[in-house]
Amino acid sequence: MLKVGLTGGIGAGKSEVSRLFVEHGAVLIDADRIAREVVEPGTPGLAAVVEAFGPGVLAPDGSLDRPALGAIVFADADRLAVLNSIVHPLVGARSAELEAAATHESVVVHDVPLLAENALAPLYDLVVVVDASPETQLDRLVRLRGMREEDARARMAAQATREKRLEIADIVIDNDVPLDELHRRVDTVWAELARRAAQA
Repeated sequence: MLKVGLTGGIGAGKSEVSRLFVEHGAVLIDADRIAREVVEPGTPGLAAVVEAFGPGVLAPDGSLDRPALGAIVFADADRLAVLNSIVHPLVGARSAELEAAATHESVVVHDVPLLAENALAPLYDLVVVVDASPETQLDRLVRLRGMREEDARARMAAQATREKRLEIADIVIDNDVPLDELHRRVDTVWAELARRAAQA
């Protein structure tokens, strides 16, 4: 088994790369998706969040009201730390379960947006960083996702710097390119990952 950490700044194209890896046969473990699953209605995770933050973080249907919670935690680092102390261990445990279920020869790709920020590189056999220039990131966020420019810049500024991500990279996929060229680059990287998995 080859354990790959996949990361990249917002708008760099990480989601497209993870999708292409899955097409090639990767086992994808998506930290963001798992973070949503562990606080779904009826889960111990949601109960713990409500206990910590009060019933005001629940929507009328009993699900987590993410904007209400976000308004609390993103304005207060201590409250954010409380939320992370609840969610991160649950995400870690679920990720470990999914990894354990993969076959020995699998390439297991952990899609982790905050890999650099949380110093998680040592958890993986290698780290793949999807890289794009800040200009490209900003253009994609505004043009493709419909963000206001100031919101896009704020989201980019809240993440690790490009330099910090590149420091931890074993493989860099440069995505300042058209989609067909990105597909070719991912094909090349996949061949290398499959080769390493076969030797693991």
